[in-house]
Amino acid sequence: MRLITYRTDDGTRAGVVRGTEVTPLACPDVGAVLAAAEAAEMSAAEAVSSGVCAADDAPMGLATLDLAPVVPNPAKVLCVGLNYRPHILEMGHPEPDHPTFFNKWADSLLGPHDDLEVPPEVELLDWEVELVIVVGRTVRRADTAEAAAAIAGFTVGNDISARDWQNRTSQFLQGKTWERSSPVGPWLVTADETGPDPDLEVTTTVSGTRMQTGRTGDLIFDPPTLVAYASTFMTLHPGDLVFTGTPGGVGFARTPPIGLHPGDELITAIEGIGTLRNLCVEG
Repeated sequence: MRLITYRTDDGTRAGVVRGTEVTPLACPDVGAVLAAAEAAEMSAAEAVSSGVCAADDAPMGLATLDLAPVVPNPAKVLCVGLNYRPHILEMGHPEPDHPTFFNKWADSLLGPHDDLEVPPEVELLDWEVELVIVVGRTVRRADTAEAAAAIAGFTVGNDISARDWQNRTSQFLQGKTWERSSPVGPWLVTADETGPDPDLEVTTTVSGTRMQTGRTGDLIFDPPTLVAYASTFMTLHPGDLVFTGTPGGVGFARTPPIGLHPGDELITAIEGIGTLRNLCVEG
């Protein structure tokens, strides 16, 4: 099942995608659908199929909708660095013994087709395709089986990175959470279709040139492991997002380094999940 959040004149609305049509749901966004599903003690797919968040609105054409980030206001946006060996090697870091977490805020998220502003303060804006976990139920101190069951599904993200800001200090948060910098979507694909640990191709293309290619099956720390690890030190809630890391091929690691510029078209895709298309514009 594919669940989206789209923009309306009155805010946002959740919907379920069926082919080229979207059936509106009586929830303001996908995060609210997941919270309602948890309250009903169902998975997201089960809840929607059984009428949780059902609405009487007629279906609409998917192509007519303005898609928002799949979860516009998650309580937490966690990100994992250094989770593919090719990327670890190109960045010159040792392989970690534990997941390397940092965070974003909700106002860093961008819709799947929104323009991506290139900030005037940034010298090198880089791309990072990532499989994004969408948490579906509240978990704390979960083992890997419980963590796997807590994964509502997956979406596509790009952890856009301001490399010059990231490398100013040993703490790279300031390079990772610029406002409206990280596209995520186009929808949540529920875990009944993918399983909790899918092996899918991930790619980044910039203005027609393939920059990144990898497979989620090559993650050092897989999605259930990441959810279990994070739940040890914090409670995860429905709608929380976890960016799982990027493969090799980032612009910063090239000789010479290259980045995004106004006029570039950034295409971020994951096999079986979906595609983000963002035009880079002057910030």
